[in-house]
Amino acid sequence: MSNYIVTGCAGFIGSYVTKLLLEQGHRVVGIDNLNSAYDIRLKEWRLKQLDVKESFRFVRSDIRVRSAIKDVFDIAGNGCDGVIHLAAYAGVRYSVENPWIYYETNVTGTLNLLDACVKNGVKKIVFASSSSVYGNNVSGAFSESINTDRVLSPYAASKKAAEELCFSYKHLHGIDFTILRFFTVYGPAGRPDMSPLRFVRWIYEGVPLTLYGNGTQRRDFTYVDDVARGVCASLKPLGYEIINLGNNKPIEIIEFIKTIEGLIGKKAVVHKKEAHSADVSATWADISKARDVLKWLPKYDIRKGLGLLVDWYEENRSLAKTIEL
Repeated sequence: MSNYIVTGCAGFIGSYVTKLLLEQGHRVVGIDNLNSAYDIRLKEWRLKQLDVKESFRFVRSDIRVRSAIKDVFDIAGNGCDGVIHLAAYAGVRYSVENPWIYYETNVTGTLNLLDACVKNGVKKIVFASSSSVYGNNVSGAFSESINTDRVLSPYAASKKAAEELCFSYKHLHGIDFTILRFFTVYGPAGRPDMSPLRFVRWIYEGVPLTLYGNGTQRRDFTYVDDVARGVCASLKPLGYEIINLGNNKPIEIIEFIKTIEGLIGKKAVVHKKEAHSADVSATWADISKARDVLKWLPKYDIRKGLGLLVDWYEENRSLAKTIEL
């Protein structure tokens, strides 16, 4: 049994990672500030799934506040075996409107956490980055060796800056880092600002579906359970590694919509808008490193994963259809 701190534990990926760690028999202190980036009721729903575990302790805390992080480590006590840093202000498009909140959370918040890890003798950190750091200057599958100096959004820039902080702390303090670049994670209780949950709700409820661009842009949609397994596999000693976690099977958005239509049994009413300048045309994860280093491969294809998302929507429709999008 190990003791872990998980930041962003009420977030989409964070809640699944915390759940898996608890199922594996570990103790977890979860941190989340339950901010209003999106409907807080969804975060509260996720937390309720975790509160039944005696080995889980939730702390409402903000990584932007250094004293708050100190308090979390005091609660966690001695013997923290690792920190999984998933807390972030997410979303590409809104970062164009308000880049400051992204830097306060994703850069300053990460710096605060890294400093606390050094002071508390933490030797292992898993950091959640994003496929957004690859920008739009690649073709084919994105390998971890691709240059990432041409990001398209403040969100991506904040994740790239945090990656650089991690490297400097590895160099200066000898911390073992695994940096994971996630590719369009989806699944039950997913983020309402992302297309999977929005598309399911709009099609299910017969509401016009907003589509940015012509639908030929491609995304490497990755099921959340697969991502959680990859995160937990990354807790072993690796030195310093950057690793993609993706499905390695990009799909056009229009085909993604057709798959949901087939699962629900309804046609989408599509309302097209101009593509956003911060959106990339395609994402595609080269996952050979995850396979070789983590012994990890995705288990869920797009139809199975979307089927589980649709099932969750139907079972929790009273909440899901009222969540602010």
